[in-house]
Amino acid sequence: MSATAATLFDTIPQHDLLGFGLGPDFQPRRVVDWLDLRKAEVSHLADVSANSVRYDEAIPAAMRDRLEEVAITCNMVAEAFGGDLVKTAMWFKARNPMLGDVSPRDMVRLGRFDRLRKFILSAMSARQAPRVAAE
Repeated sequence: MSATAATLFDTIPQHDLLGFGLGPDFQPRRVVDWLDLRKAEVSHLADVSANSVRYDEAIPAAMRDRLEEVAITCNMVAEAFGGDLVKTAMWFKARNPMLGDVSPRDMVRLGRFDRLRKFILSAMSARQAPRVAAE
């Protein structure tokens, strides 16, 4: 497998370390609770009306998809910390100078999730580059 293909598949976490559920078992409310997001923040993040924010069978597809993206990204960070959920939670809450002195959680809250995801993927690629080069 080429190095590009190997890193492509590394964007999906191997485990649901944060307990959000996978596929049909996905629990969007758990993501919202874990990041301590308010209804207005979820609305902004998913680009849906605040009146549409709900977590039952009638959840808007766009909202479910966006929260699933967030869940996957959070689990990728948890894997980078070797499954240490305390370190993962602290990383999301701590201000990060590489993100303009804003915490990753606040990046999500402020609607900058795409920028955060790119930052995380870039950092993960940089971590993998020495391993791939050594092989």
